[in-house]
Amino acid sequence: MRRIKGGVKMQKKQVIIIVSSIIAILIIGIIVFFVIQSQGEKPEEALNRYISLINEKKYEDMYQMISDTSKEKVTKENFIERNQAIYEGIDMANMNLTIKTINKKENNVQEIEYEISMDTNAGKVTYTNQTELTRNKEKKYGIEWDDSMIYPGLTSEQKIKVKTLSAERGSIYDRNNILLAGKGSISSIGLVPGKMSENAEDDLAKLSTILGISVDSIQKKLSASYVKEDTFVALKNVAKENSSIKEQALTIPGVKITTTSSRVYPLGEEAAQLIGYVQNISAEELEELSGKGYNSSSIIGKSGLEKIYEDKLRGTDGCEIYIVDAEGERVKTIAKQDLKNGEDIKLTIDANMQKQIYNSLEGNKGAFVAMNPKTGEVLALVSTPSYNSNDFVLGMTNEEWKAISEDENKPMLNRYTQTWSPGSTFKPVTGAIGMTSGTLDPNEDFGTSGLSWQKDSSWGDYKVTTLTPYTETANLRNALIRSDNIYFAKAALKIGETNFIEGLKKIGFGEDIPFEQGLSKSSYSNEEGMEEIQLADSGYGQGEILVNPVHMASIYSAFVNEGNMIKPYLIYQEDKQVEYYKEQAFSKEAAETIKEDLVQVVESPNGTAHDAKISGVMIGAKTGTAELKKSKEEEGEVIGWFNAFTADENEENPLVVVSMIEDANKVGGSHYLFPKVTALFQ
Repeated sequence: MRRIKGGVKMQKKQVIIIVSSIIAILIIGIIVFFVIQSQGEKPEEALNRYISLINEKKYEDMYQMISDTSKEKVTKENFIERNQAIYEGIDMANMNLTIKTINKKENNVQEIEYEISMDTNAGKVTYTNQTELTRNKEKKYGIEWDDSMIYPGLTSEQKIKVKTLSAERGSIYDRNNILLAGKGSISSIGLVPGKMSENAEDDLAKLSTILGISVDSIQKKLSASYVKEDTFVALKNVAKENSSIKEQALTIPGVKITTTSSRVYPLGEEAAQLIGYVQNISAEELEELSGKGYNSSSIIGKSGLEKIYEDKLRGTDGCEIYIVDAEGERVKTIAKQDLKNGEDIKLTIDANMQKQIYNSLEGNKGAFVAMNPKTGEVLALVSTPSYNSNDFVLGMTNEEWKAISEDENKPMLNRYTQTWSPGSTFKPVTGAIGMTSGTLDPNEDFGTSGLSWQKDSSWGDYKVTTLTPYTETANLRNALIRSDNIYFAKAALKIGETNFIEGLKKIGFGEDIPFEQGLSKSSYSNEEGMEEIQLADSGYGQGEILVNPVHMASIYSAFVNEGNMIKPYLIYQEDKQVEYYKEQAFSKEAAETIKEDLVQVVESPNGTAHDAKISGVMIGAKTGTAELKKSKEEEGEVIGWFNAFTADENEENPLVVVSMIEDANKVGGSHYLFPKVTALFQ
């Protein structure tokens, strides 16, 4: 029992020691806190805070940080005006402070030598400066401010000037040097107040209707402080070719039309999804691109190649920041950045082919890819319907933007960058995967199964259906000629899930396609693996198979490249070496067999593409119809496909064309695409 009592006493003693230690630590902490508080703010902390306020453009708060002596020499209004004009005039950003030395002087004065670095519209500026800070009664430091705080040696009589030379944005050309995007002329419609009639109110109402802008917005521009009787007040930019709106506007007294330079897109909607457009930089973009030479008036690529190649196209503005004296004489150059115009870009695109394809689709929803299968040069990339790039540069009213953005045909959607259910155009891929993996004999007869088939009763009510019965041998060639769904369902099951998926991965499914413009990944399943019915449906291009049209063009190129998939590209290069995206995607034997079979899809009177036969031109082709529906019973969206390629090895300018049309059932199915595609081979 005595031992227990002794243990309790020991524990109490330990608790007392611990508590005493905690109390002692707290007391020391409180003492240190009050000592620090009594010392007040450190001078370097004050200067750091001041620099932070410059970065935040809080000029009024900056004024509150200068010493009382300095405030006697400069008013708040003059201080704010001076700092704001200079810092925002040079487009200052990312100012950084490095303290070099701190020297204590008499009467609570500290002298700090420091280094400043900041981004400006003339590049990075770095300088060493010094200032004094005086501690006041509240133990806070006030900055002894004068103009040299902005830049060493600057006096109140001197000014900082900025001279800017705008860089010319690079142009975009097609393979034959036809302009696709570049400098051109537009018409600016406006008013000269002194030449308006006495019925100005009625005239403004008429002009508002013609130009599609509100009377309030017109009046606001007319009432701007700079406007005088003879001032031309620009109201709306229109294309030079828009004679109708210009003629209507000129019927109103005071209207004047001038010509001004602008970025123009000669192909307009015919190449909008490819080329894109430029507009004024947004506040969000300006913040994101801080320090990269942009300012609030910068023009920037917003979509398409204009955005992708922004860094190459934009160039670098020439800019000089310098100090002048009261007489305007240059005193010192602070920073200088030489003008560098943007680089031109030449594409592999054929502008005439691009226009031909776009106009042939007559506004229907679709996508086209035309490519040289031997080189990978992409000759046309078309998405219809589309918007007009020029409209974004000229400026759209809210009503015009609403009409485009809410259009049920989705003209803002780039269809050739998306993925789509390929339907029967995928059957050659299944055949090539089977032959390459050694699981499919192209000569094997799968037997006739009528117009519907299921593997066994485990499929329940589900059956694979096909459209046309035939009595010939059910081998690979005849199945392609007749576009037999049942054959390719059986073929996929024979290939097996593992080999089929490995074959898809081997040709780029599930991975980013190397291409200048971003493309959606082709995919084969929403989940890992495939169930048996899904595998069967995938064999003829249904199930969950989704393919990107550019990727599809590369896959089809393998049939004329001994099994190698060409790498598509857009930027024109003289004497470019052939580069493959996937070497030996299919075996040489498989590629040659599929090529010959697809020629028969056109040449054979029984072929689904026989109507696309071109006299004197040998092509291989495959039609396709994909039905997008959740069950066999319901009606769904129908997508029509027609893919074709040059089968003659001696052709100097071979082509592979992938074409797709939505709502194909409304235009006669994939046959609607035949004349549009075959015209490209003639």
